[in-house]
Amino acid sequence: MPDTNEQDSVIAFGPFRLFVKSRLLEKDGARLPLGGRALDILIFLAERAGEVIDKRELIKRIWADVNVDEGSLRFHITTLRKALGDAGEGSRYVVNVPGRGYCFTAPLLRPAASESRTSLPPASPPSLPSPLAKMIGRDDAVERISAELAQHRFVTIVGPGGIGKTSVALAVAQGELAAFDGQVCFVDFGALTDTGLVPGTIAAALGLTVNSEDPIPGLLTVLRNRRILLVFDSCEHILDELAPLAERLVREAPQLHILATSRESFRADGERIHRLFPLDCPPERDGLGIADILAYPASQLFVERIAESLSEFELRDEDAPLVAEICRRLDGIALAIELAAGRVNAYGIAGTASLLDSRFSLLWRGRRTAIPRHQTLSAALAWSYDLLPPAESATLRGLSVFVGPFTLEAALAVASCQGISEPAAVEAISNLLSKSLIATSPAERRLRYRLLDTTRAFVADKLVENGEADRVARAHAEYIRDLLHDIALKSTSMQSAGGFLPYADHLPNVRAALTFSFSERGDRTISVDLAASAAQFFLELTLLTECYRWTRQALASTDARAVDSRKEMTLQAALGVSVMFTQGNTEGVRSAFTRSLQLARELQDLHWQLWLLRGLHIYLTRVGDFHGALGIGEQGESVARKLNDPTATLNVEWMLGVAHHLIGNQDKAVRFCESAMVHNPGSQRLNIGHLGYDDRIVALVALARGLWLTGRPERAIEAARYTVREAELLEQPLTLGISLIWTIYVFLWVGDWDNAEILIERLIDHSARHFLGPYHAVGIGQKGELLLRRGDVAAGIEHLRRSQATLHAARHRIMTTVFATTLAEGLASQNQPDEALRTINEAIAQIPDHGESFDMPEMLRIKGDILARWGSAVEAEGCLRKSLDLSQRQCAVGWELRGAISLGRIWREAGKAGDARDLLAPLVARYQEGLQTRDLVAARELLGTLN
Repeated sequence: MPDTNEQDSVIAFGPFRLFVKSRLLEKDGARLPLGGRALDILIFLAERAGEVIDKRELIKRIWADVNVDEGSLRFHITTLRKALGDAGEGSRYVVNVPGRGYCFTAPLLRPAASESRTSLPPASPPSLPSPLAKMIGRDDAVERISAELAQHRFVTIVGPGGIGKTSVALAVAQGELAAFDGQVCFVDFGALTDTGLVPGTIAAALGLTVNSEDPIPGLLTVLRNRRILLVFDSCEHILDELAPLAERLVREAPQLHILATSRESFRADGERIHRLFPLDCPPERDGLGIADILAYPASQLFVERIAESLSEFELRDEDAPLVAEICRRLDGIALAIELAAGRVNAYGIAGTASLLDSRFSLLWRGRRTAIPRHQTLSAALAWSYDLLPPAESATLRGLSVFVGPFTLEAALAVASCQGISEPAAVEAISNLLSKSLIATSPAERRLRYRLLDTTRAFVADKLVENGEADRVARAHAEYIRDLLHDIALKSTSMQSAGGFLPYADHLPNVRAALTFSFSERGDRTISVDLAASAAQFFLELTLLTECYRWTRQALASTDARAVDSRKEMTLQAALGVSVMFTQGNTEGVRSAFTRSLQLARELQDLHWQLWLLRGLHIYLTRVGDFHGALGIGEQGESVARKLNDPTATLNVEWMLGVAHHLIGNQDKAVRFCESAMVHNPGSQRLNIGHLGYDDRIVALVALARGLWLTGRPERAIEAARYTVREAELLEQPLTLGISLIWTIYVFLWVGDWDNAEILIERLIDHSARHFLGPYHAVGIGQKGELLLRRGDVAAGIEHLRRSQATLHAARHRIMTTVFATTLAEGLASQNQPDEALRTINEAIAQIPDHGESFDMPEMLRIKGDILARWGSAVEAEGCLRKSLDLSQRQCAVGWELRGAISLGRIWREAGKAGDARDLLAPLVARYQEGLQTRDLVAARELLGTLN
């Protein structure tokens, strides 16, 4: 019954249904556990139901390259019959034809089309590694763990090192893909040495960007309503940090499941422990034959691993007792068995057994059950290590310095400090790879290597014992420093983005190199150089917290006068960026940028000067110093002229346009920023330190808002939508957040509540997902404004107050006056005139002495409305006239129309309908588009009453 389509073919007989592709046997709809060999036999027989299959053909099909006798076949036939029922009933399905073979005799049923499985489980997400092609002796464990995971939500696989915990966890995870709709994420903690990075490691595995000192609240926000399985691997060294976090995740995310592997339990509330025991080994008794030992999974694993490397391998009867002995001596530890099998090619089974016996007899004889399992694995690794020639053992010791994957070039750099020539090191690495002491790690760009964690831990101890640890760590740090420096040069310094992204898998090694360099055993010269080289790397990967940590440490660890000017310039710039986006707009940000700019001028580096001016420009806009930002843009004009670079000139124009928009010069803002609509997004641009803060998108949001303010609402909507689409293409979290924050107002201003709501909810989710605290606060405030517009005033005020508190703490002043204005309007509608007036006056007072800001006309209008509402008509009229005058000076037709509507209503009540009509009608006539937007509809309705 070959499967000829993409559906999972079903073979039904009696109460059973056999799903061939899914390798699943069900009885009366319930899954029936069955070992891999027995299942292979059942599928083969059932697909040729009614035929007598010769025993030799069966053995060849099921055991492929491994030579076994009929005893093993009989054993698995017996297992299959037991699974299908008692001896009598089971024999009804699988019949032994003496002298010939076996036949599947049950009548087959044809299931209805709806009973067939129409698709395989969803494909594995990129974060879930591929499982072993064939896992031996763990089918029952996988079934039990899957059942426990469904019932308890938090299961830890506990067992000694090398026993196969990760393999079992991956098999469970693969089996659960369908149940979780593909939402299964693998988190490898094996390379993690800093427990403070545990939450960030989980976030990174989920594809989130960490920009917060405490990523846990954002992590919970993402996971709280998501059905997902997290697989935490190699947790034993970080349990103090991970256990309370896992407990909290399970408690606060009701649809989240956790499957962990560890050498000890978490001892956390709700945890279900599944102890993974060693593979069953043949007993110690005389007369064991091939069929006897292959009934035990430890021996099966040993024989299959030999057959994978020796295609002509044939297990002989005289070797069967030796195989049993080897498996027993290795206590059924999967990794130790595989290491031993890898040596059969060189020494044969008898030779392997003799080496094993002589090396481990003192450790294991008579007290195997009392020995800690990691000692058993360490002994196996020591045996394998002792077989290496000097060049290979020295190379392997040196490779223990790498955390996670490494390249051949990296390995050769470290090997050279061990006194090994490049040709000898290349040969040693090739040999270590063939002996399974080095593994390959798949990568898109080129081949990567890695040491298994247990191997790395073992040879790292040998590195220390040989007195080589500091020398190798220094060579490793120097290599990482030079690598990052070369990448920076290849990415043409500050003029292109994306240079470091292909090298993100070097992150664990960058961290390790920095940790050593700044330790007591490290070298301060290397540490400062390395931190400067790593600064751009961290910024481009949006690892802002780590960037801050290392740049601050580098600047604090040495006499500032002794630091190379260029390195200090790089460190100060990175410090300014990282502090600005993680801790808020502190004076430390201004200080760092100013010092870096001073050094750039001393070095006469125009590109760096322009880049730093851009950083200062961002900072000043965030703290509300819009005239200061304009001054920085004007300084940028001088630098761009010296560079004589069209790209630099364009970026300066956008800086000027953004500053003019925020000050309130809307006609100039549109003129400077309109080039962003036609500029080729693929050309090189001066991005803020590879951070993902795109100048063109910032210009586009200023343009969209400027178009509405200058009386072109339909073009504003078009530009706003275009801006968000362009930001999405860049895949930069900060840039997309900026595009959402500022274009949302276009939809709020025109009265398109539905689209505003969509973008606001997206902003809140996006900022939580990427731990962008101030952006999240802005989203909450914008949701408050939307609630006010829709009539839910109390909830709107509550959201606005929450937002204001966070933004004040972070000195994110660019939005505080905007939200204060909306809050005052809400308080007024709640009949709280005193608090409303106090709130709007405080907002107006935040604007510097020159009194210019993009939102000042609107603040004055709201103050006028509040005064008019409580009978202060004369004072209200004065505020509204100021609003109108300022709107006209700013070319802000949008604000002017709103001010005219408010003043027109006062004049109508005062009996001055003609004056109101003369004020309002010319403004409405200026609009050639957007006639159905909120303010124009209100203006025409008011004109109707005036007529």
